[in-house]
Amino acid sequence: MSQTKLKTRTKRRPNPMSKLERRASRSLASIYGLRMLGLFLILPVFSIYAKTLPGGHDRFLVGLALGIYGFTQACLQIPLGIASDRFGRKPVMIAGLAIFALGSFVAGFSHTLPMIIVGRAIQGAGAISAAISAMIADATQPENRTKAMAFVGMMIGASFIIALVAGPLLYRSISVPGMFLLTGVLAIGAIFVVKFVVPDVKMGASEPAHPDTANTSAARHTSLFTPALLRLDFSIFALNFMQVALFLALPLALVNDAGIPIEDNWIVYLPVAVLSFIVAIPGIIWAETRGYMRHGFIGAVASMGLAMIGFAAGYHDIMALVAALFVFFVGFNLLEALLPSLVSRTAPPSRKGRALGVYNTAQSIGLFAGGAIGGIAADLGGSVAVFLTSAALGLIWLIVAIFVRPPAKHSIG
Repeated sequence: MSQTKLKTRTKRRPNPMSKLERRASRSLASIYGLRMLGLFLILPVFSIYAKTLPGGHDRFLVGLALGIYGFTQACLQIPLGIASDRFGRKPVMIAGLAIFALGSFVAGFSHTLPMIIVGRAIQGAGAISAAISAMIADATQPENRTKAMAFVGMMIGASFIIALVAGPLLYRSISVPGMFLLTGVLAIGAIFVVKFVVPDVKMGASEPAHPDTANTSAARHTSLFTPALLRLDFSIFALNFMQVALFLALPLALVNDAGIPIEDNWIVYLPVAVLSFIVAIPGIIWAETRGYMRHGFIGAVASMGLAMIGFAAGYHDIMALVAALFVFFVGFNLLEALLPSLVSRTAPPSRKGRALGVYNTAQSIGLFAGGAIGGIAADLGGSVAVFLTSAALGLIWLIVAIFVRPPAKHSIG
């Protein structure tokens, strides 16, 4: 009996990541991070910069400029994921980064909101998230994939925090057009990372063989649209909705109500972001290693909703804004790490790539909806309406989160 238990424990013990897995995970996560850094840089400053443009007081257009790349990403995420299955991961990633760079340069040389919206839409057309996720799946064994996906999530969270600090500082020296051009340069740099740093991996090399029945349309439908996966798809939608909506309103609150010049907003963001990251990292480790992912997930979702209520209630009080921002960052950092891990753990191996494609599409729709709906709310009721709209979404999200139940670690794969 004891020998059987020992064998079971040995089987369930996770293998350390190989050198190839570590190299692939880190290089692919860096590409994701470089791309997201370029997108995040304008978040803390764009609503202020837009006021200097013709029509810049139309909050809907400002929100559309922030979120439109999510719309084109949502349209092309799955098609480009399928293209990566047919033509290879690297060619699709390189093409996508080139399109993203083109959109960045179009936006950088534009001086009207409509043309910036066009540039942002082109940026979104370089939708390579599904291809990156699929290549991570190609390069990692099932038992190590959760670690790799969590690392990608942490890179996105780190890019967000870096952008919040760097954005206001860069605004002082190169303004938003220069930041768009810098984004294009970062995308070109990411192309070289894909070409020369990311290892060549055979597609599907790490996946075990599965019965042919997994390829039926019924199995395909079940894999992509189970309640467990749909809850996670809704979660990434809500997270990105709140992220974009928040930065449609928060910079105006810091400048107009707290009296902090936009170039100095980093003084608020830096200590709050660093402290929240210090708090979040032990929470991520605790949730992953101790089996409390569900508790950590629900707590993070609750913190996002509470932060939005705090923003709405303390709109004119700098200390209330800082406190709400800290709570928001803690929840955001936790969720950026936990959500990819949960999706990787929940999706069946035979449909993991497609499930990640749907997940990334939901993420893109959230980015678009946060900008568009947030802009409408701002036009109708000002920044407080944006916060309250996000808080209402947070309440729905919390109800959904209560039903999220991560699979056991030994069932991953």
